[in-house]
Amino acid sequence: FLQKGLTLAHLPQEVPLDVEGTVYEIVARGLGATGQALARYAELTMRIAAKDDTALLADLGAAQEIIDEGEGWELDRTIRLVLAKLKLDPEISFAALSGGLKRQVLLALALVSEPDLLLLDEPTNHLDLESIAWLEDFLATYPKTVFFVTHDRVLLQKVATRILEIDRGNLIDWSCDYTTFLQRKQDVLHSETKDWERFDKKLAQEEIWIRQGIQARRTRNEGRVRALKQMRTERLQRRERLGTVSMIAQEAERSGKLVAEVSNLNFSYTDTPLITDFSTTISRGDKIGIIGPNGAGKTTLLNLLLGKLQPQQGSIRLGTRLEVVYSDQMRQGIDDTLSVQDNISGGKDMVTINGQSKHIIGYLKDFLFSPERARTYAAQLSGGERNRLLLAKLFTRPSNVIVLDEPTNDLDAETLDLLEELLVQYTGTLLLVSHDRAFLNNVVTSTIVFETPGHIQEYVGGYDDWLRQRPSALKESAPTKEKAAQCERPVKKSSKKLTFKENKELSELPDIIAHLEAEKKQLELQLAHPAASCQGSTDYALLGSRLTDIGRQLDSTFTRWMELTAITEEA
Repeated sequence: FLQKGLTLAHLPQEVPLDVEGTVYEIVARGLGATGQALARYAELTMRIAAKDDTALLADLGAAQEIIDEGEGWELDRTIRLVLAKLKLDPEISFAALSGGLKRQVLLALALVSEPDLLLLDEPTNHLDLESIAWLEDFLATYPKTVFFVTHDRVLLQKVATRILEIDRGNLIDWSCDYTTFLQRKQDVLHSETKDWERFDKKLAQEEIWIRQGIQARRTRNEGRVRALKQMRTERLQRRERLGTVSMIAQEAERSGKLVAEVSNLNFSYTDTPLITDFSTTISRGDKIGIIGPNGAGKTTLLNLLLGKLQPQQGSIRLGTRLEVVYSDQMRQGIDDTLSVQDNISGGKDMVTINGQSKHIIGYLKDFLFSPERARTYAAQLSGGERNRLLLAKLFTRPSNVIVLDEPTNDLDAETLDLLEELLVQYTGTLLLVSHDRAFLNNVVTSTIVFETPGHIQEYVGGYDDWLRQRPSALKESAPTKEKAAQCERPVKKSSKKLTFKENKELSELPDIIAHLEAEKKQLELQLAHPAASCQGSTDYALLGSRLTDIGRQLDSTFTRWMELTAITEEA
């Protein structure tokens, strides 16, 4: 039952096949008649600018009239701000985007209408870290209801205030946050295990009693017999937990100590530099996380290291005895025309795992595929099942180097925990591209980060360690330490007077604030007006980033102005 007048928006897990138009047009269409008019207005202005077709001016005026009546320019501003936050080009064709960027467009479509009920299915899949952080802040402060399915444990911890769990056919409302849910769930499972152990022990005793000799059968209690029959029925109806994935990575002969030596590597597409003068050494046993925005070049770096691409400048020297297994982001290692078991065994009944033969059905049970599901065509699998199938296929091959590109998408929390444990214990080398912050923190020992276009930097530790070490964090922490030191000193009423330099700074601050506010207003107008997009050279992602920077500068400038003003008042 839905409340009358309730507005809904839904982000599906899979991208629909029938979506056409530019990014802006698709997002605008989700805002009713006014949104349709905005989409039409954007389309017409682009066509007029491209062909100088004045015959379209009448249609342009009609669309503008609808927009004016529906206060559409404010909606236009909202659309462009959301697209800027998600770093989406409003003018690009939806068909030309990658699968990950298409999901981001559909996410923008779901967010922009600010529905009463926002339904999100795996919203962080294919988002980069910056976009995930923005989405977390947005959802945490969203004033209406958000109902989301996710494998992202950090998102759950930061956003969810209530947990609903589907467990063996039952929907359980825990009415608590994620951390509390984990504690309570563990207690419930422990209690359930103890209850079942007592039940099974009593059932075994009763089965022994019913099978006793002639004398026992003559004197047996009929009520006790009925109770035993009820216990048998209850035991048959018990639904065991689905179980957990059992993963074993086959390890090949150890590689040489040197896995790869990268010297002055350069690579670009057209005029866009992805990798500039990058050098590193990868040694046996390293577990390296690769972090960066979507489109920065993470998969390109993997392809260069795997030899699928050749450096345009610089060199890559690979070590000896390398046995590499690779899981790509788009799951291209799965053949949808084959069954699950044939994807693994190629039509054979047995697979060899660590030198021992194992029946393919038994092996797939370790990855939670029932015999019936093992005979299903791969095209019918869910996202999580496809990922488990790819991991099952991956671990049939011996390796000493594992390369994983976004392995955590669609995996449930328990499978994530087991994959983490396997990779931590793996003695070979790991290269991991991931936006899963908890996964990075738990697995990798160092990170390679695409920080600015073309520029790559290395850090020790996982995701949180990178946050602490990156240059922007170091700059921000310096004044914090000074303030902390000041707080430790006894507080005295200041008798200080402004120096000549500070007086000059104070007199200049109002003009600086006015200049920043004027630039902020101009940027907001550029983001808000669709006619600006006709120029073809405006980068809305950069505009949105600049708008955020100006906001920070205004805050710090106001703070400085208040500090200097306070000194003059005390003096």
